[in-house]
Amino acid sequence: MNIQLHYTVSADDFTRAGEASGAVKAKLKQLGFRPDVIRKVAIAMYEGEINMVIHAGGGVADVDIEADRVVVVLTDQGPGIPDIEKAMQEGYSTASETVRNLGFGAGMGLPNIKKYTDDLIIDTEIGKGTRITMTVLV
Repeated sequence: MNIQLHYTVSADDFTRAGEASGAVKAKLKQLGFRPDVIRKVAIAMYEGEINMVIHAGGGVADVDIEADRVVVVLTDQGPGIPDIEKAMQEGYSTASETVRNLGFGAGMGLPNIKKYTDDLIIDTEIGKGTRITMTVLV
């Protein structure tokens, strides 16, 4: 099995954030993946989507579903992450007050992605964007 899916994540649209992860969750259910695998993928991907909406002006999500793993690659053209180590700390956030007032930007995005994936690679370049590759093993 090798299913490839592609989604666009809209900029600054919190009402649509989560559509891609919701669609992937539904697809994994349809394919008969275990609930724990589906949950991990859905949570990690949702956190990444929200980060793209908040910080990067949107981006794209590419999902590769294989029999033994689900790989999600999130790519944006945002400002990049200046300090990955700091960004990985629970509670650290550069989200604006407006975003926080909407209930987002608590600084749990990257820590939750790491928690719910088996492998996480963050490639970022200041002024160019970020690519996050997350893998959940089945």
